[in-house]
Amino acid sequence: MAHWKLLLRRLFRQIWFRIALFCLGGFAAAFTALLLQPYIPEDVALSVGADSVGNILGILAASMLTVTTFSLTTMVSAFASASTNLTPRATQLLMEDTTAQNALATFLGAFLYSIVGIIALSTETYGSTGRLVLLAVTILVIIFIVVTLLRWISRLTKLGTVRETIEQLESATSSSLRRWCRHPHLRAAPRLDWVRMIRAVYPSEIGYVQNIDVEKLASIVESRDALIDVDVLPGAFVDPTRPIAYVDEEMSDEDIGKVRHAFLLGDRRTYEQDPRFGLIALGEVASRALSPAINDPGTAIDVINAGIRILALYRGRSDEEEDVAFPKVRMPALSPADMMQDFFVPIARDGAGLVEVGIKLQKALQSLSRLSPDVFGRLAEEYSNDAVRRAAKALDEADFERLRCHTLTHPPEKIGQKSVAYPGSQAR
Repeated sequence: MAHWKLLLRRLFRQIWFRIALFCLGGFAAAFTALLLQPYIPEDVALSVGADSVGNILGILAASMLTVTTFSLTTMVSAFASASTNLTPRATQLLMEDTTAQNALATFLGAFLYSIVGIIALSTETYGSTGRLVLLAVTILVIIFIVVTLLRWISRLTKLGTVRETIEQLESATSSSLRRWCRHPHLRAAPRLDWVRMIRAVYPSEIGYVQNIDVEKLASIVESRDALIDVDVLPGAFVDPTRPIAYVDEEMSDEDIGKVRHAFLLGDRRTYEQDPRFGLIALGEVASRALSPAINDPGTAIDVINAGIRILALYRGRSDEEEDVAFPKVRMPALSPADMMQDFFVPIARDGAGLVEVGIKLQKALQSLSRLSPDVFGRLAEEYSNDAVRRAAKALDEADFERLRCHTLTHPPEKIGQKSVAYPGSQAR
């Protein structure tokens, strides 16, 4: 994805941007009355009693300021609760909730509309016909406020709750993984097992790779007989000593700089091109639920269910199915081993002492193994054995025997004496 498209999309999701748009709408609505008043007969305005609009605007201004303050306080409380009880990584999604943003924007926009209308009435900017138009616009604004308020009340009952946060994390991660499934290498060519390590390109900053502009990389080598080997994926943590790509030795320093700028770095991971980040966040929610302070295995089971639905979206694709738009850029694929490690290891570690969590974990691995045996079959068997080894050290004999009945394969006789070597090329 081009950097400007990603940054523009992020701008639209910012709460201040939406509020600013609604505030501009409030100003526009107030001044609309000035434009329309010449077209309204004065006798109609006098018969309707448009003078009451001042009182209505005063009530609206006072109530909207109160509602805005209350809504903002509620949102901050929900963010803090999610960060403390679930994971701080979920706060990012809660802040981008469109219903909450629309509610705040509507209330603040209506408040500014009321203030502008009151000021205009006080300066006698409106005549009798202008007051009638202002009254009509005010009625429309009130209807819009009522609809928004009803939606906001419904949203408040769920905002920041465990189930709602898990659903938001699942939705964001599923969307990111679907994009990867449609374009497994971001529309670049798959990288071979070997990499032409001719000239390495290093970043000039320290941070997480948030976006890779593959189209920009392709434009650099479009007119040359050259290739670019990308060595990282979105979500990787890089520094000036870790290569992010490899290029031909003949590439100029100017083009090297262009390659470097095709990688957008930031101080935190994001969900747009990084489905592993969503799986990590879900694993953190489950780990927090399984902590002695909370002890909520039901939430961990809900997280496992969400993880199954997410990972089930991933399918291996043959070379014939590849949508390669930029053949001169080669990109590594998203690793199913890394995704399973991100998600299952924290739950297996922290839920080893709870048989119900262990059984659910085994059933989840069985589901993945059946859904996509070529992709998850071997991995599911390894993580199943690993979870059993961990549970053997934490469960009593009766619970452990219950767990053994649900394992993918019969575990080794000397359980607990051998640790699993996690597959996957990229650490968390």
